Amino acid sequence: MTAALAATGLALAIVPALPAPGTGASLTAVANSAWQTDASVLGLAVAKGKAFVGGRFTRVRPPGAAPGTSQTVRTYLAAFNQTTGALDTGFNHTLNNVVWSIVASPDGTKIYVGGDFTRVDGQVRNRIAAFDATTGALLPNIKPSVSYRVKTLAVGGSNLYFGGSFGLVNGVARNRVAAISTINGSLLPWNPNANGDVYAIDAADDNSKVYLGGNFSRIGSTNRWAVASVNNSTGALLPFAAAAAVPLPTSRCVSRVKDIETSGGVVYFANAGDGGGCFDGTWAANIATGSLVWKNNCLGATEAITMVNGWLFKGSHAHSCPGAFSDGTGAHFLLLQNPANGNLGPWFPNTNAGPPTEVGPLVSATGGADLWVGGDFTRVNGVNQQGLTRFTNLGAGAKPLGPILPTLTSPTTGQVRATVQTSLDNDDITLTYRLLRGGTNTVVATTTANSTFWSRPTVTLTDTTAPSGTSQQYRIEVYDGNNAVRGGYATVTVR
Repeated sequence: MTAALAATGLALAIVPALPAPGTGASLTAVANSAWQTDASVLGLAVAKGKAFVGGRFTRVRPPGAAPGTSQTVRTYLAAFNQTTGALDTGFNHTLNNVVWSIVASPDGTKIYVGGDFTRVDGQVRNRIAAFDATTGALLPNIKPSVSYRVKTLAVGGSNLYFGGSFGLVNGVARNRVAAISTINGSLLPWNPNANGDVYAIDAADDNSKVYLGGNFSRIGSTNRWAVASVNNSTGALLPFAAAAAVPLPTSRCVSRVKDIETSGGVVYFANAGDGGGCFDGTWAANIATGSLVWKNNCLGATEAITMVNGWLFKGSHAHSCPGAFSDGTGAHFLLLQNPANGNLGPWFPNTNAGPPTEVGPLVSATGGADLWVGGDFTRVNGVNQQGLTRFTNLGAGAKPLGPILPTLTSPTTGQVRATVQTSLDNDDITLTYRLLRGGTNTVVATTTANSTFWSRPTVTLTDTTAPSGTSQQYRIEVYDGNNAVRGGYATVTVR
């Protein structure tokens, strides 16, 4: 794949220090082999060579297996090999209810799981449990008693922050957000006191601040809609000018923060709105100053964002993005954004949306050079694949769409002009087009052009050495840096 990042009508600034030479998006758009689930995936974390997956499922099955076939029991929690996507048979725990969130410790040695469950392998674990990421063992010292659903988890320093719908932790008032020590599991004094459900939580990389997102309208005694920045030890509300990016609720629009990703000095947010034209996009803020960096106004609820190799990957059901595609292209469930400005990048795989949420991707995670995506989808890139998929930077990437027959004219003696619509490639925007003459496929002209699924201009290539007075055949070859695809022949008489 090529690394060109400019598209017609859409500026795509290059992010500094992009890795993976030869891959425009650092990941290919070709989904790698992965096991499937029989219901939605809601939580994901990657650690110690494994992808830990939680959700509504109670069965998992190999790639390609039809629903209800070749199933293995895994009740709401499973692990898969990060390299192959195969089931990790050594990680097998029985939970009695849904898992909503999973997070790994910074060193990857432990994973923390939150949800609706109250038992793990018959042992009491009221909605939070911890496991050794290497051995898979249930850890004995992390077992707070949380009164109701834990929806989201984050680790900062030695603190495990969590949010959801609860009101008590260990019998102590903690309204919808709390923290415990990852060392001994004790309840911490951190207490933002939200008056509505918390859907997302993340700590700055240095744990200097903690960010909350959800359905609340107040933190403590201060009005604050859907998003907040709070102190890492007390939970006190901090100034956060960028919070104005989320519109205040009205009878026609209610937009909520659904996911948060901190990376370096920037924090990124994903929003989903109820109501026509309500804010569904992503936005970024400077952690040090609290100021807004950019705001992307794509419509179609954004549920998940993950930073991978200098790109911000997002799961949504975007159906309209100002400056790019508008209604009429259909919902696009996986997209890539330049974290410097929020513009769309060269990566266009897709899923569908399935029950019960009919949203598609709901959660994502990375092990550093890959992207795992979970949700309620049942198809990925048009192929049956339920609940879970993954993308890597391995392989040649997606092949360009085969070019159509060119329109040929001979405007002057010894010249042939070929015009053709640009092709499409799911992980490249800039493609090379070659005009081939005759059965020997002699290259007689070359050009490059940009195309996306919402903008496919035409290109013109001219053969200036065509034999006059002869009948000649021409075809188009399109090349993405790794894959070359040729179209069929068209014939013209040269003047």
